[in-house]
Amino acid sequence: MRIDILCKPESGPRGERTLDNVREALTQLDMVAEVHLFKDRRKMIDSRVYVSPAVLIDDHVRVAGRVPEVHEIKSLLVERPRYTKRVNVA
Repeated sequence: MRIDILCKPESGPRGERTLDNVREALTQLDMVAEVHLFKDRRKMIDSRVYVSPAVLIDDHVRVAGRVPEVHEIKSLLVERPRYTKRVNVA
């Protein structure tokens, strides 16, 4: 799973707070994922995101324009098909 956090270079601590919340959600769910924080306008435009911060899970925009809470990120991660398949097999 790949999680990208996109924000503007001048967005301040909002991107860092989002990154901390994503890491906390991954820790609570005991999941492993690639997490990247991009402070780049070009990457935002390429992903068709115009408000920051934005959370992309496997290249799909899930949250944009606000810092998501940990419980919200957990619900987004649990609904991913790969996670569901892994839980059902076990």
